Amino acid sequence: MCDTFVALANSTADGSVIFGKNSDREPNEAHELVLIPRAHHQNGEKVSCTYIELPQVRDTNAVLLSKPFWIWGAEMGANEHGLVIGNEAVFTKVPYEKEPGLIGMDFLRLALERTSSANEALALMIDLLETYGQGGNCGFKHSMFYHNGFLIADPQEAWVFETAGKHWAAERVKDSRSISNVISIGSSWDFASDDLVTYAIDKGWCRNKDDFDFSRCYSDLIYTKFSDGHHRLCRTTELLSSHIGEIDVPFAMAVLRDHGPDTDEDWQPGKGIFGAEICMHASFGPVRGSQTTGSMVSHLKPGLHTHWVTGTAATCTSIFKPVWIDTGLPEIGPAPDGTYDEATLWWRHENLHREILRDYSTRIKPVELDRKSIEKTFTQEANALTGEMKSLRKALSQSCFDRAQEAEADWLKVLKDSPINHHRSVLDKHAWEKFDRQADRL
Repeated sequence: MCDTFVALANSTADGSVIFGKNSDREPNEAHELVLIPRAHHQNGEKVSCTYIELPQVRDTNAVLLSKPFWIWGAEMGANEHGLVIGNEAVFTKVPYEKEPGLIGMDFLRLALERTSSANEALALMIDLLETYGQGGNCGFKHSMFYHNGFLIADPQEAWVFETAGKHWAAERVKDSRSISNVISIGSSWDFASDDLVTYAIDKGWCRNKDDFDFSRCYSDLIYTKFSDGHHRLCRTTELLSSHIGEIDVPFAMAVLRDHGPDTDEDWQPGKGIFGAEICMHASFGPVRGSQTTGSMVSHLKPGLHTHWVTGTAATCTSIFKPVWIDTGLPEIGPAPDGTYDEATLWWRHENLHREILRDYSTRIKPVELDRKSIEKTFTQEANALTGEMKSLRKALSQSCFDRAQEAEADWLKVLKDSPINHHRSVLDKHAWEKFDRQADRL
């Protein structure tokens, strides 16, 4: 389960475009940061997506991906032109294709590699959907099949693109917009597949064209309900709409860390077996199997596109660091997988994340205060640089990753020596012990 949002120039404090996304996956489904340079390809080459091959294009863009380690595509990413895309699982009445095909994350990466604007990306993704459809398992340890929604943005505009099988609708964003694990387009849109309405009428989901609503007619009510997507969509929409004209990068980061309007200083992420918030925490129960495993905020200003990434899970316990595509990723160590490996950025952070969970309400407070100070420094340093300062931006990116690692190591050392003041629930403790065993993190 995930959440994605965008604020266009008429909604931000500095007239930029700001994009944000949390990727919610299985707790041990390590998230990987990848930067792939621009490339030239030979005629007749193929590209191997997660499950199938497609004809390769002559030239592909440089792309930054934040992705589940085992998938070719990505949950979120950006390219050298300032195009950013995030995807969401949506659950529909249209039967899922379970044979290997293109999955939503493949659509996202193909669009980033092959197009330079939101308009171009939308057109390509429509063509890919109508040509190949969508299908294949999207789950790591547990098989999961779904359709996809996308938020596509560039420094000038943004689109919501939502699908159900080969059926789709697209809506142009006017100011700010968010999407979640629900079809959010209703009875109006800018473009749609030719059979979007007639298919629903034929299936008996509505009486006629005037009665049609994409969300109401196509949504699978059971899976949509238990994903809690409507609740999270309302929350992101409320947060954005109440800050129109004031939205900046720190605010976007705060949205991705939101635990809901009723959070107090005693809030515990492992409480209950139902419910989900923007900053997702896994726990015990069949509908609490998802965890925020990676986060990204993109700040798209003319001539300079800064991408703030965690590369780690649990946004509330992570530090956002700046990355610029033209400078490359800093040295962050080997790629992670689904087994514990302290040498990797993602799993090293899990030592801190899972230590905080032992007494969240107590242990998050000093971490939160320090994290705010660190990120304030990082954003001030990044804002002081211009697009021409490539070597300085490269050095700053590496420095921020290094300083974040030092801070997390210090936090972990202190927490390991601190007492437990508030014991977590037995069910939550049991769930995370199981996650640890599955990852050989003993």
